[in-house]
Amino acid sequence: MRRSTSPLSLVLLGLGVFLLVLAPMLVWYVKPRAAVNPIDIDVTAVYTGTGSYFDVGEAETVRDRRITVTQRVRGDVADSERSGKAVWDVVTTVDTDDSLPAADPHDALDFSTDRWVTDRGTNRPAHCCDEQPYHEGEAYLKFPFGVEKRPYSWWDSQLGSTVTLSYRGTEKIHGHRGYVFTGTVPPTKVGTRQVPGALVGRPGAAQVLAEEWYANHGIRLVVDQTTGRTLYAQLGPRRTLRAPGGDKDAVVLLDVPKLTHTTATQEFAVSRAKEDNARLRAVGRTIPLTAAVTGLVLTAGGAVLLARGGRRGARTPDGT
Repeated sequence: MRRSTSPLSLVLLGLGVFLLVLAPMLVWYVKPRAAVNPIDIDVTAVYTGTGSYFDVGEAETVRDRRITVTQRVRGDVADSERSGKAVWDVVTTVDTDDSLPAADPHDALDFSTDRWVTDRGTNRPAHCCDEQPYHEGEAYLKFPFGVEKRPYSWWDSQLGSTVTLSYRGTEKIHGHRGYVFTGTVPPTKVGTRQVPGALVGRPGAAQVLAEEWYANHGIRLVVDQTTGRTLYAQLGPRRTLRAPGGDKDAVVLLDVPKLTHTTATQEFAVSRAKEDNARLRAVGRTIPLTAAVTGLVLTAGGAVLLARGGRRGARTPDGT
């Protein structure tokens, strides 16, 4: 018997098998490596609210003033590539209308710099690369990929510790549904500060080491389930001073019951979440499914052509 093999059948078989192998590789190998914290991030989030703050010039707490908090996150690509971690530098400024716009962030009401280092896949803290300050928890600037309906430990940079945020259902932000997490922080001593004694009710002392206390009226975060990106944030920071050993607030340094993401910040977060969702969905579902179906069709077609070619090439016993 002589077989006549069609070149087209071999091409179809080869391409079909390749696509069948590619489909699970995209799901099990490529997608997990696409769902990682970026290293070239450059994002600015802005919060606004109305509250009170201590005016150094007036030497008193002023009330019902607009407060703007600006948080810029930039990735250190060189350190990230060297360490294999996501190394992000965070600059946070707290401004009043008097200090905006500021040519120098040091002119703000408050100014801080942090370095946040995480495992790119798990989002867990990675203590390296001059991390500052040391932090713990499962979430801070973002949540892990594949957010679950359970409590998460969220790092509160002002508290210097983690806060448990509870799952509270879902909510749409500009048409995009996310998971809601909430929590509060009771008044907690976070440090000390040297101030004039008269400021905290101790006029007989020139200087005292006043206690600095922090609380949060309420934390409310709406998070994209797939990427862990924060779509909306509402915080309620309160910072005060107490006399040494005192049990009552003597001075309000900052108190903003409702500090929320601006509309522009929300819209940007939602647009990026949608883009990332589409990319991960393509790699993890759309392309693998298309590859698998196409691979099956091509493999079947190649097999049929190969079988037909074999039958056409078969000789009868009389040689015809």
